Amino acid sequence: MTNQPQQQPCNNAPTPQTGKLVIFSAPSGAGKSTIVQWLMNEHKELGLHFSISCTSRAPRGTEQDGVEYFFLSPEAFRERIGQGAFLEYEEVYPGRFYGTLRSQVEKQLAAGQHVIFDVDVKGGCAIKQQFGNRAMSIFIQPPSVDELRKRLVARGTDSTEAIEDRVAKASYEMGFAKEFDNVIVNDDLHRAKEDTFRLVDAFLKQD
Repeated sequence: MTNQPQQQPCNNAPTPQTGKLVIFSAPSGAGKSTIVQWLMNEHKELGLHFSISCTSRAPRGTEQDGVEYFFLSPEAFRERIGQGAFLEYEEVYPGRFYGTLRSQVEKQLAAGQHVIFDVDVKGGCAIKQQFGNRAMSIFIQPPSVDELRKRLVARGTDSTEAIEDRVAKASYEMGFAKEFDNVIVNDDLHRAKEDTFRLVDAFLKQD
């Protein structure tokens, strides 16, 4: 099993706001991003808005601060950690951080936005734990580890070693499925999209 990045939740209780949170997590290759993008593009009536994360890496290409990410230096990121500013964060490897700022999420919620998260399993669990019934967590699961390996091979973007690392990590992450409110098995993409829409639509309509 590969080493997993350290995921740290913040212990402060979130301030109640007007919007809701929808959290998506999944192993790499399960189809999570495809489903999330479909929801965002095809169901704008849901009023979903992406959470803008922080990172300590430098911007790439045309990325802009406050659009794709909030870009912080590693030192500034560590300072924010010390201040308890993050709902969740992870250090992918030494000096490379990603995290979700509490202040940014609360700003979006206060504006009446429903905030959607595309995060790893530990981050998803941390956010759900802090927001409780105000958040719904969805785990997108591949039909099996073997099917996931086939999908990663078909992509043609990773070496054999990288694929096996991803598969090992996916096996570990699938153990977190029981921690989520809902599990969608993506064995048929069309059905998975529709099942996800129904879950999200019903949750956002609840009082």
